[in-house]
Amino acid sequence: MSNEGFGQHISRQYNEELEDIRNQVMAMGGLVEQQLTNAIKALVDGNAELGENVVSSDYRVNAMEVEIDEECVQVLARRQPAAGDLRLIMAVIKTITDLERIGDEAERVGRMASQVHSSGARSLKLSFAPLEYMGEKVRKMLHDALDAFARMDVEAAVKVWHEDEKVNTEYEGVLRQLMTFMMEDPRSIPRILDVIWAVRSLERVGDRATNICEYVIYLVNGRDVRHITQEQMDFSIIGKKK
Repeated sequence: MSNEGFGQHISRQYNEELEDIRNQVMAMGGLVEQQLTNAIKALVDGNAELGENVVSSDYRVNAMEVEIDEECVQVLARRQPAAGDLRLIMAVIKTITDLERIGDEAERVGRMASQVHSSGARSLKLSFAPLEYMGEKVRKMLHDALDAFARMDVEAAVKVWHEDEKVNTEYEGVLRQLMTFMMEDPRSIPRILDVIWAVRSLERVGDRATNICEYVIYLVNGRDVRHITQEQMDFSIIGKKK
């Protein structure tokens, strides 16, 4: 990972501590991304065994969050970081919280994949292609958000941030399809509800990936861009570049 934008410290051990924390975040992100990939595949392919594997592996994500959080607390206590270092620690703490919650959403999708399989929803004449497309978009959002974090790339973070609107549009489209299906065949409602819960979890993953992008912008620019419009976001970034 690049250290651009953050100076080296007199203490070599301090540098190593910060670098270790950042590397651990990327390792946790990689695990969460794999969990999400497996959960989506389990749902689309009707693979109950893979879905159960995602559920049973969630403890690994939780353990990594606790470990990184404890290390951040130790750095805060021992080093009393300021300026960019303090922003880094704060961004890491917030990022791992969102990664843990993405892991929870992946676990939920995995559980729904098992229920969809056992309930017989796969036997319905329902196309899973739109759901697969949406799942791939949120997976890519997560991947690109982590990449922006690794490179401290504000422009890349803003690009991912904008993708959330497209995911929301996909989400609404998939919901309309599922609701239409339920209206045409009321007997399918219990089975389709499992699919809807899974789709809702995927939409939330997009929101969490967007949060990580906001932390990247805060980390690099020192600007809190939560709760602002797209126009305000673009103006903020353009203004910084000038």
